[in-house]
Amino acid sequence: MTWKLLLLGLASTLLACDSGGEDPRRDAAGRPNILLIVADDLGYSDIGPFGSEIATPALDALAREGLVLTGFHVLPTCSPSRSVLLSGVDNHRAGLGTMGEMKTPEMEGNPGYAGYLNFEVAALPEVLKDAGYHTYMAGKWHLGSEEDTIPHARGFEETFILVPGGGSHWSDRLSTTPAAWNEMTYRRNGKVVESLPDDFYSTKDYTDHLLEWIEKDHGDGKPFFAYLSYTAPHDPLHAPREYIDKYKGVYDEGWDALREARLERLKALGIVPEAARTYSRLPSVEAWDDLSAENRREYARDMEVYAAMIDYMDGQIARIVAHLKETGEYDNTLILFFSDNGANGTRLSAYPGQTEEHVNSFDNSLENRGLPDSFVEPGPGWAQASMTPGRMFKAFTSEGGIRSPFLVKVPGEPTKAGRMNHSFFHLRHHADSSRFGRCLSSAGVWRA
Repeated sequence: MTWKLLLLGLASTLLACDSGGEDPRRDAAGRPNILLIVADDLGYSDIGPFGSEIATPALDALAREGLVLTGFHVLPTCSPSRSVLLSGVDNHRAGLGTMGEMKTPEMEGNPGYAGYLNFEVAALPEVLKDAGYHTYMAGKWHLGSEEDTIPHARGFEETFILVPGGGSHWSDRLSTTPAAWNEMTYRRNGKVVESLPDDFYSTKDYTDHLLEWIEKDHGDGKPFFAYLSYTAPHDPLHAPREYIDKYKGVYDEGWDALREARLERLKALGIVPEAARTYSRLPSVEAWDDLSAENRREYARDMEVYAAMIDYMDGQIARIVAHLKETGEYDNTLILFFSDNGANGTRLSAYPGQTEEHVNSFDNSLENRGLPDSFVEPGPGWAQASMTPGRMFKAFTSEGGIRSPFLVKVPGEPTKAGRMNHSFFHLRHHADSSRFGRCLSSAGVWRA
């Protein structure tokens, strides 16, 4: 069955674009809310609807009530994907030919490599704000750090953001590298946040802020666009201890066993064909049985923390869904969920600007892995498993780097609830040349 789906930028923007020149704010009250949830470095098979053993009941429910896109593609790294998401054009045209921190001297000053969301594109929140929407953002920005390039200057009226690409999920603000460009800076509505509460945990606090804004403006007659940009499960892998304990022993059989188990579930779900096989383990990844007993315990713990982060994130999504249902807004809300790129197989020591002293400064003892003052990552073995059945992972332009799970719950009655679409979709898919199509493209909308 062929479906015509208009996704991501979204039903309201389409109406604004097709208003025939009239003020798009005139009918804003009748338009759907938009909740856009982006996970960070989440693997293709890391959620229940895509074969994961990790508990994701909220996402499972969205899949049952909405549509599952199995052929959705993104870019291989964070900020280039996000620049396309918020501009609707190629990442070079938006200024992120590569991540800002990865620019080489040869790129400096050349078109396409500004290192931030440039001013030659209209940002999606700017378009939606002009169309009469409340615009909220909580979570990772990674598209500029100056006063005029942060989200509060690009159309978001309420923001609580992590400016750089990643770092500690706790209040300690320990960064992935000692380099100045990666300082753990948070901003609230443009202003630097000087201190975080002692009980800060990124996934919880991003959700808290978003719910605060939705509740504050509820009933004022304006729809909302909420961009919830989680930093889970980006490294460092951090989660509350009780969530880590839920997965104790689950990954003791190792990454090869996990890849095969997930592949079988993907087949059972009808996402991959019966003839599908996993790619060979990378030469740099040891066979699980060849590892020392100590290494197996440490690596199994790392995957337990990774799973805990995803489990916890799902619980926070459930909080938002529950609030929307309580306030009568759920049926009038378009909800989209995907990951910005593939799972991360890079080791901490390989990060740009890294030093041996910084790598050795963390307490990565078995008992402390995943807790404050630790820094562990999935590594290539688990990243390959997360990207089952794709080849490679984040930073590579093979399927493992650019394929993402995608869920969408459309407003109104779920006439196609629980259905799958196996067509090829891409974050950078260009719309047609009609007036309507040009508007979709400028607003960051896919058409397939």
